[in-house]
Amino acid sequence: MGVKTMLPGHELGFYALVVTCAVLYSGSGIFEASRGNIPHCDVADFEWVMWFTSFRNVIIFTLSGHVLFAKVCSMTVPQHRAVVYMLYGMLAVLGSMGLAYLMIILSHCLILYSVALAKQKWLCYAAGLCCLASIKLEPFSSWQSGFVTGAFDLQDVLFYGGSGFTIMRCMSFALESSERKEGIFSIFDLLKYNFYLPFFFFGPVMTFDQFHTQVSTRDLRRKDDEMRNIRVHALLHVGAIIAVDIFFHFFYILTLPSDLKFVNRLSDWSLAGLAYSNLVYDWVKAAVMFGVINTIARLDHLDPPQPPKCITMLYIFAETHFDRGINDWLCKYVYDHIGENHDNIMKELMASVATFAVTTLWLGPCEIVYIWSVFNCFGLNFELWVQKFFQWEPLSKLEAKLSEATSRRIRAAFGAVNFWAIVLYNILALNSLEFALLVTKRLLVTGFPVSTLSIWFITYCGVQLIKERERILAMEEEKSDKPKEE
Repeated sequence: MGVKTMLPGHELGFYALVVTCAVLYSGSGIFEASRGNIPHCDVADFEWVMWFTSFRNVIIFTLSGHVLFAKVCSMTVPQHRAVVYMLYGMLAVLGSMGLAYLMIILSHCLILYSVALAKQKWLCYAAGLCCLASIKLEPFSSWQSGFVTGAFDLQDVLFYGGSGFTIMRCMSFALESSERKEGIFSIFDLLKYNFYLPFFFFGPVMTFDQFHTQVSTRDLRRKDDEMRNIRVHALLHVGAIIAVDIFFHFFYILTLPSDLKFVNRLSDWSLAGLAYSNLVYDWVKAAVMFGVINTIARLDHLDPPQPPKCITMLYIFAETHFDRGINDWLCKYVYDHIGENHDNIMKELMASVATFAVTTLWLGPCEIVYIWSVFNCFGLNFELWVQKFFQWEPLSKLEAKLSEATSRRIRAAFGAVNFWAIVLYNILALNSLEFALLVTKRLLVTGFPVSTLSIWFITYCGVQLIKERERILAMEEEKSDKPKEE
């Protein structure tokens, strides 16, 4: 029997039609604004351009080599595959970045391994955050990067990416070692963990306990249809890469926000669509990058962190993250550690402040990151405050008297406001403070009431669709977990 939807069929169809028309209308405005540059390409994202021009062949060659060596190793000496991954990773880092960079990475590993010997968690946190600060704050950052001579495409991205992820991995190793009852893991375990090449430069971060357990298993049998799923996901990611590359020839969603005089002439709908599209693009880029890496990791019999949740499905601050690996790391070692079950308002405040403090250091402290962290930290806590407020007995009794449909619509209305708060807070980091202020002013002040209420209503319809989808998936999951009747 099919799953019955909570929303009536006509209501579900109406919401879908409204959202589709709104997306097409706002998209046409962005396309119209980009028409003058159709023969060219949006090159505002230098990472994407470098990855798929001069750096493309290096990436393909290096990762193909890893896949080849990993396959040969898994067929011949599966018990030593982690050693082969480590050796290949170290050689790839040495060949791409040079001996000085490799020595810098090894020095960070040695420092945090030495600290882990004391088996004191506070000391592991202190040493790890100091190491992270050393590559994110001046003059220590420039001093370390100065050892890497030469100049080539993405050198800075590889330097700071590899260094940052190395320190996060080393902190995970140190914290897991401090909790181990029998001794400590060896430095060889740390090197095998850190120099797994697919994760080295761009992540995601797998916590040490997960990586060590998975890479140490000798049972390399695959589940039914696992290879078929890997091939399907690989083809989907190739298709996404091609689609985004083509998309850049028609929509200048990254270049347009840099010209404030021009975007100020756009309609409110086009401006809202441009802000939303920037988040969608960033999600697509993260999904493609982590998707390709995760496909290689699955070929190596690992279960890597999931790709980021689609921004279109986000209306809750607690689920807003583009790097699931870093999010899992922060939740395990900071957020959940301090906040525990996240029911206590004060503990939740301390946990979120500590989490965003570490995140600020990870991103690199600057004015725009400070503002981004404060707003997102507030949004996360405000959700809990509102939840506690509505659990207050008079209000909970009032909601209990409401019909299920009315309660759903009220929650969707609040979810629509939350959705745009997430959009406005995060375009701070993706574009600029000026562009975020322009969008906020147009949507909330000069666009009120027509644009404000109409865009809010469209978002309300979208949240209804998202909530319905989540409900159906939850019902299907619950149904699949029930034992089949004989």
